[in-house]
Amino acid sequence: MKTLDMQGNPCPIPVVNAKKALAEQGADGVVVLVDNFVAVQNLEKMAKGTGCGFSYTDEGASLYKVTITKDPKQAFNAPPEDTETASNAPTAGGAKKGPVVLITADSMGRGAEDLGKLLIKGFIFSLTQLNPLPEAVIFLNGGAHLTTEGANTVPDLKVLQEKGTEVYTCGTCANYYKLTESLAVGSIVDMMKITNTLAKASGLITL
Repeated sequence: MKTLDMQGNPCPIPVVNAKKALAEQGADGVVVLVDNFVAVQNLEKMAKGTGCGFSYTDEGASLYKVTITKDPKQAFNAPPEDTETASNAPTAGGAKKGPVVLITADSMGRGAEDLGKLLIKGFIFSLTQLNPLPEAVIFLNGGAHLTTEGANTVPDLKVLQEKGTEVYTCGTCANYYKLTESLAVGSIVDMMKITNTLAKASGLITL
C-alpha cells in the first residue's frame, strides 16, 4: 500500500493526492501522513464519500497516520469535489439562488474594533432577512472565530443553516487558530470546497 507524506501541505492537497493514489490501477488503498486533525477529517469525508474504509492513529508530535482501503468488490469512482444538494439547488420553477457571502475577518470595516464587531453581528443578522437567502456563508482567516462557541454571531448563523444556507469554515484557518474543537455551527471544509462554491456562485459578497 502506497504511503503519502503530506505533512506541511495545506488542504486540499492531501485529499487530492490520496484520490489520485486510490485511482491508480491495482491500488488497494493508501496511507496518508498528515500533521493536523482537520486533514484527518477531510480525508475521512473523502473516504466515506467513495465507499472506502477509513481509520487513523495519532502517532504523537502532531503526526496522524490515516489508512484508506478500497472495497475490492466495487470500482473506485471519486465523486466531484462539489455536488449540489437539495438545500442549495435551484428550486422548482428556476427560482433565483441567493449570493455566496465570504467573510474574512471577525469584525466589519476599519476603525474601532468594538464597532466593527457590532457591525458584523448586525450584518449577519441582516442576512437572515434576505430573500432569497444566501446560498452559503464562508468564513476565512479571522472570520473563522465567528462560527465558534461563545461568538454572538452563532445564533443567527444557526437560523441561516436551519433555513438551508450552508455555513462553511475554512479548515486551514480553524486549525491555525486552534478552533477545530470549538466549532458551534456549520461545517469545516477544505479549500477545494470553498473554491468550487465561489466559482458556482450566482453572486458574491465579500467582507
